Formats: sequence, C-alpha cells, structure tokens
Amino acid sequence: MRLRNVKNKEEILNNSKYFIDNPYEYKGKWQSFFKNDKPIYIEIGMGKGKFIIENALKYKDINFIGIEKYDSVIARCLPKIPEGLDNLVIVRLDALNIDKVFLKEIDRIYLNFSDPWPKVRHSMRRLTSKVFLEKYEGVFKKKKEIIMRTDNRDLYIFSLLSFSEYGYILKEISFDLHKDKDDLITTEYEDKFTKLGMPIYYVVVQLDS
Repeated sequence: MRLRNVKNKEEILNNSKYFIDNPYEYKGKWQSFFKNDKPIYIEIGMGKGKFIIENALKYKDINFIGIEKYDSVIARCLPKIPEGLDNLVIVRLDALNIDKVFLKEIDRIYLNFSDPWPKVRHSMRRLTSKVFLEKYEGVFKKKKEIIMRTDNRDLYIFSLLSFSEYGYILKEISFDLHKDKDDLITTEYEDKFTKLGMPIYYVVVQLDS
C-alpha cells in the first residue's frame, strides 16, 4: 500500500486530544489513564479509523485504543473522531513494541486486514505469527481474545494454524463473514472488498490464562 503524505500531519497530531504521543509512559497504567476500570480493547493497525471510532461510539462501556505506526494514516483518522468521545485514544506504535506499552491490561485484540507478508521468509512478520502471539501474552489481562478479519485466504489459513499450535481455541470461524453475519461494523478496506464481491475471512480465538 502506498501511503499519501498529509502536509499538515504534525499540526493535526499535536492539536488532537485523542492522540497519545508518549504511550510508553502509560505501560500498566491505562485504566488510570481512562479513569475507570472498564475493559480495554485495542486494534493493531487501525488504518483510517472507521472501525474503532464506530465501536467506541456504540460501546461506551469499553475503552478503545487504536494502534498505527504511520503518522500520515493517523492524521487521516484523528479529524473523524467526534468531540466528547472519552473512551477512545490513538497511539503511534510499531506492533513489535506492543509489549513495551501494555502490561496485563488488555481484554481483546482486533487484527483487521493486517499485512499478509506473503513471502515465506517474511512469515514471522505476520501479526498472527508465534513472534507476536508471544508478545500478546504479556499484554492480555486474563482471558486472551483475538478477533481477526482478512481478505487474504493464505494469511487466514496460516493464522488458524498458528493460533491452534499456540493453544488458542477457535470459537468462531467464517469463510464469508458478510454472508454469515448482519449489522457489522466494518473497516474502510472491508467496504471496498465486499463491494467487489470478495469474501471476508473471520475468526474469534480465545486462550484462558
């Protein structure tokens, strides 16, 4: 994916109360940051933010954190967040450092349309590889839950195997999510793919502590 630069991205980031520039300072303290003990859900690679913003609007009893490593993408998300939404923040973070920002405080991880890294030699860069599943261990509070969506069948099959080998239980599986479920909150990518008639692969996995 080629990222288009946002000329005033620094100004957008600096002037948004929803952007956290120093997430490492809050490791183990995110419930104090939100000033409540509500569950915390994160989306790794939130893109332009449609999915996580709509979830935060619908589920006020959940705290949401959107994770994205590119400033230009974050700058496209921040202006979309409506004023007064107090259960959502956005952080700049490479997923490889996720265990440096969260400590036993996350209840759910969303992985939506992650980079498939199709070459075999790059398989450990996939967000569902053992490398990342090990990092998520220290992030989750108690029960570990990951919800994944992708348009890439190869990544999906790889992920099902990776989850299973790590000990996760496959709670829900769909090879065509939009045929199996209605009233979904979708991502920008998802809307584009479904308009083209492409199936969306979906899985919910859980692992007890």
